[in-house]
Amino acid sequence: MPSDIERRVGEKLLQHRYTLSLGESCTGGLIGHRLTDVPGSSEYFLGGIIAYSYEAKERLLGVRHDTLYQHGAVSEETAQEMARGARHALGADIGLAVTGIAGPGGGLPGKPVGLTWIALSSRDLESARQFIWRGDREANKLQSSEAALAMLEEYLDQLRA
Repeated sequence: MPSDIERRVGEKLLQHRYTLSLGESCTGGLIGHRLTDVPGSSEYFLGGIIAYSYEAKERLLGVRHDTLYQHGAVSEETAQEMARGARHALGADIGLAVTGIAGPGGGLPGKPVGLTWIALSSRDLESARQFIWRGDREANKLQSSEAALAMLEEYLDQLRA
């Protein structure tokens, strides 16, 4: 059952006549699942790419090999390239991407469990935000999906201003 944010985002995408595509890693398709819970979402949601491995990020989303090996999969640079790659791969107006360490393992020095980067790419804006969640794996994934949808809604609201 969709929550208010999925409905609001869908209405705003329709108002602006914008389409959306996703590049998801740590959320494993959760954002796409949430968006497609809204009837009629096919009018604005083109699809998503779940790219969990380095190879998938490179092949499917066009993340540069050097970016992954210099900055890591969980970095601002990778998130931004994922968002841009999702937008281009599916021909959407907006690309939204999430990459992070959901836990309980996988943390590294300087990159703790819960570290997540969310990025948005459109013709007129590219931005990324960092979060560090403190929950278990399920909670971290849910918080990441919620933050990504909130970032998208904020961008759509700014278009009206």
